[in-house]
Amino acid sequence: MADILTQSEIDSLLAAITSGEMSANELKEEEDKKKVKLYDFKRALRFSKDQLRGLSRIHDNYSRMLTTYLSAQLRTFVKIEVAAVEQLPYEEFIRSIPTTTILNVFSAPPLEGRMVMEVNPKIAFGMIDRLMGGIGVEAEPQNRSLTEIEALIMERIFRRTLDFFRDAWKGVAAIEPQLDFLETNPQFMQIVSPNETVAVISLNTEIGETSGMINLCLPHVVIEDILPKLTAHHMLSNKKSGNTSDRVAVKKRLKRARLPITVELGTCHITLKELTELSAGDVIPLDQAADAPLVVKLGKRPKFLAQAGTVKGRLAVQIQETIDEEDDEDERQ
Repeated sequence: MADILTQSEIDSLLAAITSGEMSANELKEEEDKKKVKLYDFKRALRFSKDQLRGLSRIHDNYSRMLTTYLSAQLRTFVKIEVAAVEQLPYEEFIRSIPTTTILNVFSAPPLEGRMVMEVNPKIAFGMIDRLMGGIGVEAEPQNRSLTEIEALIMERIFRRTLDFFRDAWKGVAAIEPQLDFLETNPQFMQIVSPNETVAVISLNTEIGETSGMINLCLPHVVIEDILPKLTAHHMLSNKKSGNTSDRVAVKKRLKRARLPITVELGTCHITLKELTELSAGDVIPLDQAADAPLVVKLGKRPKFLAQAGTVKGRLAVQIQETIDEEDDEDERQ
């Protein structure tokens, strides 16, 4: 795809042609010349565009889950959305993050290897301040390691976020993410070789009045086995099959659901005075004959007509007729 010129570049080009500094023929000759595109072997492109789009869709869902969870935990306005999905060497990713930051290193069996969630210190300390009763805005810029209490708080939060990471990926692969350790110095975190290509998903995060970035670093070597499943065709077909299996599971659960069944022998109306004066041996006349069919109710809804009887010495009813839904509605009206 050709580069898109900015408005200022277009204006400069038109001015050069108008003044005679450049002719249209020269411009055409330059266009016809074979262009050579530089390729950096240290920055190998190992993720296809379709796979990057698949990662974007997965983490769009993940960001929505995080928004809901953190809003409930911090009890303040939270907005998280995918800002960018790109691939670059691991060394470049390490150089791009602050020298002191919050690094959640986690693994996701059965995948082999480790991944990283990097949380900007501004966001991390804002979350801690909010959880400790503050307003969620740090008084002074923090440039230090976490204390033991702060580390425990962060671990508790981010262990839960990995559950949502698992849910976001369940349409592609069944993984069980688990937090391995927290680190604050990127130089001490060498999970893959410096030239290994990684996918970096940047999440723009707003918590109250604080904003910053959360970056997910997924090495190519770790997720290589499941990359073929990130295509749009595979994810769409998997979604359809998932919907079918969900319907089957719901059907099975509904079949196992328990409903109370009651048999109505008849009804009558008495006054409160008569009710309080009832005693053992009193007879209450019902508005239904002894040989009339009995109404069988599922919950509070009439469903069948039945005949009373006994089976092996126990009281029972025999279903004789099903009450139509229309007849039931007419009776209630």
